[in-house]
Formats: sequence, C-alpha cells, structure tokens
Amino acid sequence: MSSNKKNGFFSWINSKIHMESKKDKNEDKLITNETSNVKNYKNVFNKKATFLFKLKKGLNKTKKFFGDGINNIFSSKKIDDTLFEELEETMILSDIGINTTDKIIKKLINDTSRKELKNTEKVYSILKDRMHSILKKVEIPLEISHQVPFVILIIGINGTGKTTTVSKLAKKYKLEGKSVMLAAADTFRAAGIEQLQKLGKLINTPVISQSFGADPAAVAFDAVKSAISKKIDVLIIDTAGRLHNKLHLLGELKKIIRVIKKINLSYPHEIILVLDACNGQNIVKQTETFHQEIGITGLIITKLDGTAKGGVIFSLADQFLIPIRYIGIGEKTDDLVVFNSKDFIHSIFQR
Repeated sequence: MSSNKKNGFFSWINSKIHMESKKDKNEDKLITNETSNVKNYKNVFNKKATFLFKLKKGLNKTKKFFGDGINNIFSSKKIDDTLFEELEETMILSDIGINTTDKIIKKLINDTSRKELKNTEKVYSILKDRMHSILKKVEIPLEISHQVPFVILIIGINGTGKTTTVSKLAKKYKLEGKSVMLAAADTFRAAGIEQLQKLGKLINTPVISQSFGADPAAVAFDAVKSAISKKIDVLIIDTAGRLHNKLHLLGELKKIIRVIKKINLSYPHEIILVLDACNGQNIVKQTETFHQEIGITGLIITKLDGTAKGGVIFSLADQFLIPIRYIGIGEKTDDLVVFNSKDFIHSIFQR
C-alpha cells in the first residue's frame, strides 16, 4: 500500500474515532444535563410541596372553620335555598363580610340557575373559582426597583407585628442579595427603638435611630440621606402603631411622607399597611381609613395562623383591590410568604 493511501486510510480511521468519541461525549453531556434537569425539577417540586404543606398548616384554623364548613355543606345538601342560606351564614361567620358574601352568593345562585345545575360538585367548583378570582386581582408581588434606595414605609395600628415584619422583610431581601437599612421612626416607645436595634443586630443590618421622643420625620429624613450616601438597595422605615381613628397621629405619618419627598418626589416607593388577621372585620375599617388618609400601595396580613377567620382576606380584596404583598403564617422569617391566590385557595378548600 502506498504512503498516500496509508495516510488516507489512517486519516479516515482517526477521523472516525474522533467523531465517535465526540458523539460519546455529547451523549454523556446530554445524559448529565438530563440528570441535572431531573434533579432541579425534583428540588423545585420538593420546595413547592414543602411550601404548600407549611401554608396549609399555617391556615389550618381557617381551613377547619371555613373550608371544611363549606365542604360539609356541599357534601350533604342538594341544590336548594337551604344550601345557599347555610353557605351564606358560614361565610359571614368566617369574616368574609356581608357585602362580599352577598355578591358571591347572588352570583353563585345566578350561575346555578342559568346553567340549571343540580350537581353539588359543579356548584362547589364554581364557588371556588369565584373566590379565587377575587383574590387573583390582588395577587401582585412587590417588585423592588433598581432605584437606590427603594424606600418602604411600614404603617399600622398597635400590635399588628409591624417591627417583627420589618425584620422579616429585611432578612428576606438580604437573602436575595440586596443591601438593607432600617429606620426606627417609632420614637414614641423607647422599647420600640430597642426592639428594632436588637433585631437589626440579629440579621446584621444597620438601624438609623434617634433618642426617645425625637421627631419621627427627622429620623426618616436622616435614614433616607444615609441610605443614599451608602448606596443601600432597600430602606425600610418602621413607624409607631397608631389608631386609624386618631387623625392627629395620621397627620404625623403624612409629615414623614412630606419630609422624605423633599429629597425625592418618588419617596416612599411603597406604603405598606400591616394588618392583624385576628382582628377580623375591624381591619376592613382600618384599611379604609388609612387608605383614604395616606394612600396604601400594599398590604401585609399577619397572624393568619392564629385565627379561624382568615376569610377577611376576601373582604379586603373585594372592597379595596389593594395588592396583598405578603401574608404571615408563623413566627419564623420564612413564615412571611409572598401571597399566591391559587395556593391560598388550595390550602383552604383541599379535601
């Protein structure tokens, strides 16, 4: 065999071996990627399952009182006036509110009559869809813009868990890789300032504060200036608890807003009202007054794990259409979760 033929033959063999080797490597890479994708899928699935379990556990009292109550009505009744009357009573007792309950029941009766439904399962499904549609409208997660700092003002009455919520938000944003600063604008309580300072130390987050009795607006102003100079991503301003019917106290909140707007008209970017779900229909009135006087851009509903009357969330969503940013279902940091209407409905109505 000539030298040229030999070279050509071996060149062909080498090329074939190289191609086969490359093919094997690509197949190995494909298998590795597929394995990685399966692992990622399993991780996502497991995290979702864990989250749903935690949410269901957190909403257990509301599920037993409201969700199971409705399940019992539909499992043992035919479609008649008695069913709708019992359904109405259960919804009102669950703090959904008379007006919202009335709208839901009237729509349900109309849909049932129009479609001539006799099957309780179909009517039950329509009810769940209707209640989900109410919550879906306010399922708007808070997006932290790239404007630095992003300023969040936290307000609400006494005892809603504002300061604890502030620390939970701070830790949540830090885990997302953002730099965070807190402002102790609750200067009416020395204990309030100390509490935020302690929480700030626990999560390694700076807290801007002044002495007891200082002007809350001055604290907020200093905090904004400091956050700007240090290029902090998120500034969260904690304020004193104040009753919604004390207009002079609401005036102090307005002053905080006016003062920080002198620095930048876009401040604050978010005004969050923190509500205690255990207060039932009282939080509807709180929301109405704060919204009229201040202008709320988002809600955080805490202590849903401690009440059987979580139905008030439907009343809030239906009446105000204010975005529900987070809900609290426990005391741990990761128990403050982004509100998801589908998961909420599933946790309450799951049989």
